[in-house]
Amino acid sequence: MVIGLLGGSFDPAHAGHVHITRQAIRRFGLDRVWWLVSPGNPLKARGPRPMPERLAHARCVMDDPRVEVTDLEARLGTRHTADTLRALMRRYPGVTFVWLMGADNLAQLHRWDDWRWIMTHVRVGVLARPGWGVRGRAGPAARSFAGAQVGARALVGANVPAWAFADLPMSGDSSTAIRARGDWG
Repeated sequence: MVIGLLGGSFDPAHAGHVHITRQAIRRFGLDRVWWLVSPGNPLKARGPRPMPERLAHARCVMDDPRVEVTDLEARLGTRHTADTLRALMRRYPGVTFVWLMGADNLAQLHRWDDWRWIMTHVRVGVLARPGWGVRGRAGPAARSFAGAQVGARALVGANVPAWAFADLPMSGDSSTAIRARGDWG
């Protein structure tokens, strides 16, 4: 079983999340994707809307049977991605996990706790984001692990460290823009 993990505040979830999830399943050859609706982002000063609201909305937006919307981080009591990944790998030893992120997150991955551990222990699937392709691939994490980059279809079968960048038709949807318009909450 190969499960992609898409973490985020999903504040709110939107069609862009659905789009990149379906693209990740297809391009990386994933069996399933778990949306990890986080209690909060350690890199953001403002907290998200309450977890039950974000979970309920995400479940309305994402209606693919291959995708499960979860509150795993809250239940596991983890705050940082590396801790969540460690806990999931202990709990599900037979599962191959692929951490999914946008190119914007790749550009700042070097700011995450234990980012090198993430890159050396979990396959990472990077999805293009408007305006971030070049910056993501030029960031410190991508440069540090340039030799570990593989093609999207080779990611699941590659030994770690391995990461792949998937160019795809992009959506301009943004949780930040939705909140700014007042369309959420």
